[in-house]
Amino acid sequence: MPRPEPFDNARQRGAIGPKFTRLAQVLERGGNALELRADPTALAPERLLVFEVRGAINAFANAIQRVPGLELVDEEELSADEEDKEPVAYLLMPDVEALRQLESLWRRWQRGQLVFGETPWRDVFQTLRDLRPWGPQDRVQPIDASQLAEEIEGRDEAELVRLEIELIFRVNAAAGARSEDEVRAAIVARGGRMVSRARIDDIAYHALLVDLPVWEVRQIIDQSIEGIAGLEPVMHIRPQSVATGIETADAEPAAVAAAGDAPLGEPILALLDGVPVAAHPLLARHLALDDAFDLEPGALVANRTHGTAMASLIVHGDRNRREAPLPRRVHVVPVLGDRDAFPEDRLVVDLIYLALMRMKTGDAPTAPNVILVNLSLGNRRRPFHGQLSAWARLLDRLAYRFGVLFLVSAGNSTDPFAVPDFISRAALEDANPRDRAVAVISALGAIVADRRLFAPAETVNGITVGACNEDAIEPAARTAARVNVDPFPDHRLANPSSTLGPGFARSVKPDILMPGSREHVMVVRNHDHIDVQPVGPSRAAGLKVAGPPTAGRENSETFTCGTSAATALATRTCHRIHDALEATYGDVFTGLTHHQRAVLLKALLVHPAHWPGESAALIREVLGPADGRQHVRQKDNIRRFLGFGWVDADEAVACAEDRATFWAAGTLMPERVVNVSVPIPQAIAGQARLHSLSATLAWFTPVSPGRKRYRTCRLKILEPAGLGDLAVRAHGDQPDSNQTNRGTLFTRCWRGDRAPVVGPDHSIVITIQRDPDQGGVVDDPIPFGLAISIAMPGAIGVYEQVRQRLQPQVRAGL
Repeated sequence: MPRPEPFDNARQRGAIGPKFTRLAQVLERGGNALELRADPTALAPERLLVFEVRGAINAFANAIQRVPGLELVDEEELSADEEDKEPVAYLLMPDVEALRQLESLWRRWQRGQLVFGETPWRDVFQTLRDLRPWGPQDRVQPIDASQLAEEIEGRDEAELVRLEIELIFRVNAAAGARSEDEVRAAIVARGGRMVSRARIDDIAYHALLVDLPVWEVRQIIDQSIEGIAGLEPVMHIRPQSVATGIETADAEPAAVAAAGDAPLGEPILALLDGVPVAAHPLLARHLALDDAFDLEPGALVANRTHGTAMASLIVHGDRNRREAPLPRRVHVVPVLGDRDAFPEDRLVVDLIYLALMRMKTGDAPTAPNVILVNLSLGNRRRPFHGQLSAWARLLDRLAYRFGVLFLVSAGNSTDPFAVPDFISRAALEDANPRDRAVAVISALGAIVADRRLFAPAETVNGITVGACNEDAIEPAARTAARVNVDPFPDHRLANPSSTLGPGFARSVKPDILMPGSREHVMVVRNHDHIDVQPVGPSRAAGLKVAGPPTAGRENSETFTCGTSAATALATRTCHRIHDALEATYGDVFTGLTHHQRAVLLKALLVHPAHWPGESAALIREVLGPADGRQHVRQKDNIRRFLGFGWVDADEAVACAEDRATFWAAGTLMPERVVNVSVPIPQAIAGQARLHSLSATLAWFTPVSPGRKRYRTCRLKILEPAGLGDLAVRAHGDQPDSNQTNRGTLFTRCWRGDRAPVVGPDHSIVITIQRDPDQGGVVDDPIPFGLAISIAMPGAIGVYEQVRQRLQPQVRAGL
């Protein structure tokens, strides 16, 4: 990656020099002039210096690592992001001596006296746009200021506006209370009022929901030191969270199958969503409704769209496919009120926390056996731009604490976007399918920075699901009824509205794609080029679900689409994997801990994911870079759209004669390894045909808000010995090992088409390694799940030969 153009030295001396001069003057005072405070969270903003850097921030991170006494906050996330045009790094100054070193470095750089080992600072100082203490511009991010400006436009100066204020978390509860009292008094003094509050020690979260008059909101937008944004206890100020929604269309009478007589099992899956139509014939028998926040009475039945659709997809799948319902009830906790909106008087992070605590703790937990939680929700006002949301931090903490796998929707961005390659709808529609796909991919590639994941999709421990352009509509019905344009008629790709990765620390996000309907686009503007907008569902392009009463019908079905629907299908697939394991292995599987079962389901869900070859090749061709030596950057572009790939739900659950899938679960202590011996069937020996060995490792990491490293534990699969005998090697249509090692999933696939050499009782060893913990040793065992597959399409006997070698014998199944 080319280095950014440095600033002129004279400019740096004039713009940055005075800041270091003031720093030197403070240091000369001695004593406690800096008032540096010991704060166990290591995130006290009064001890942070903010470096605004021109270009990628890697050089800055490298320089910090060479200076004793200095450390970066959230160092792991400081990796190059070409879409971040003005990167910022927060430097924690642990003591006065560290500040002295920094000031000394600046002076010696000005005199040309940097010594060996300090030269990376030259690039840092030359590309430094600004150096400042942490302050109002950090408390009010540009995107939040823009949203607040839109919200107050045209409103009276005295009118109250609701927003969220996150406070600096103080471990000492009394200090936290004093901070809250200070902010509360300032709010009241400005004519505002408190609405709600929450303090969650588990994730170092302390926040207020408040009303402030428009005139004060203007001060916040202006980042005035005289307003709320200037208060020392304030960490962030944001507009109130707004829930992502779904669209439904083309309601029709419900075709309700006869209810079964077999009793349904206790829930292992929870749905946190809107209030469903719990009496709907398709749902009544299958839902265990726990209205923990008393939202059902205020939600009109006709407005209960989101929760009803998600419950239907989880229980029945896409109703166009006529699948069997799940054999267990689904535990439903409404967290959306009327019209599928977040309750106006509650912080959503608090709602989710209380819902999980009610399920899993106390004298009478309401759903103690839940290990899967569907969150087809997000905050559309909080796209991910490097900083983890409190909501994502909460999911990561609860996943590790309770052994729960959260499945989260990536979010839908339905704003129009320009397609410069076409000047009219006719030109778009008449183009051949490949040219149309090239144009739309190119258009989306130009605006990736504006189509980021919605919080909490950046979760580290959870699975994030994007929407694939797939549904079960018959071609004749699609052709007859559709009037808009299919952008990707010949390719399996993420829908144009499905938000894009990467995730925290540039991890692979979304993790997988699942069906979200074959989304079309409509032309909304013609000028020197066209602007298009993703359009909603219909019976010609959608997933069929139960719906609320409409048009005089008491029971209806309708069509929906998007990442929320895709996430519900992913959650259903996890449940089906659980059912298959339970039926095949009985107590061997159900006797695992909640943590082990949850991470095993995580591994098995992602394990069959793969990049559709033609689609990945098209993204590589369109978005490049064209230089074949830059394959890592090419793969970055592909995984931004596809994650680890598309998942076929049936393949994730079913067995096949020419494929064998193994699983293992356990825990790993610090810096330990586990060896898993995998039997290789002789059915693949001597056959020069395509075959593969693939392995997927999943785990939950403890997370530590306020530490230098957020993700504290990292596991990986070592390159196995013996790949040569199997005549396979890692292929190029997958993220490389460095890219896949940034989250809590590690997956590799080796394949080849030469004849493998396999003798009797041949095995290969898969080694799992726990790397040294990041940011301090974590003594806790780390739960992991491992999935391994051997496949040779068309080679009958692979599954049976492996099954016979495994002890104890298992019934045919997964």
